Amino acid sequence: MDPKRSNVLCKRALLTGFTLCVLLVTKPASAIDIHADQEVIVQNGTTGVLRCTFKSSEVVSSATSVTWSFQSSQPDNQFSKSPYVIYYFSNGKGFPGSDEFKDRVQFIGNINQRDVSIQLSPTQFSDNGTFFCDVKNPPDVKGTQARTELRVVLKESLPQTSTAIIVGVVCCALVLLVLIAVAACVVMRVLHNRHEYEGCTSLESVSSQPPRPRKKVESSLENSRCTSPSGPLQGPVIYAQLDHSGSKNSFHKMEPVVYADIRKN
Repeated sequence: MDPKRSNVLCKRALLTGFTLCVLLVTKPASAIDIHADQEVIVQNGTTGVLRCTFKSSEVVSSATSVTWSFQSSQPDNQFSKSPYVIYYFSNGKGFPGSDEFKDRVQFIGNINQRDVSIQLSPTQFSDNGTFFCDVKNPPDVKGTQARTELRVVLKESLPQTSTAIIVGVVCCALVLLVLIAVAACVVMRVLHNRHEYEGCTSLESVSSQPPRPRKKVESSLENSRCTSPSGPLQGPVIYAQLDHSGSKNSFHKMEPVVYADIRKN
């Protein structure tokens, strides 16, 4: 075999092996998830909070960086053409960007807890637009930046709590209290009726006991009373029977006839 050709084959083999080792050892970068509020409405002149969080499979380190950008929705604004960096965070330090936001942007998140929120104070009408939140946590660097639409309005334009909703909540609370009171009354009445029912059953059990036998004399009297005829009790009735034969002594011949009629009341 030609020595030159053998050298070329050896170099190719070594290069292929080195490439395979690099592919096996090197860990592919994973995607990072970034989340932010879709819309925030703030009153002009107050503090507006722009929240942003992220999820990463890698441990947060000093290499983790956060970038906030802004693009105005007003055509005559200097930031309307493309997003401008207004805040940058890295190695535990924050670096404000444009002078327009330099003194109004403040980092209020905690990067170790994967919170990279900021606040604007005070907000202005020129802040109407889109804010972009981008996080890099090497080697987890691939991900889509989150975006938040900020609307700075007057106090009168803020969404107010509907009066009907408040009234409805109060009415529901009152109805709930009434239902609870009615349920308590029903339970108390049921318990009271059950107590009375148990008292009645105890009295009935006592009264259902067989009566004591009476004396022999009382039973005989009852028998005698039962056998006697009904009606008022009367004594013997005496009737006189006269002799109408016409004899002299007929007037003196009277034979008493006694009819006894004893009736029981």
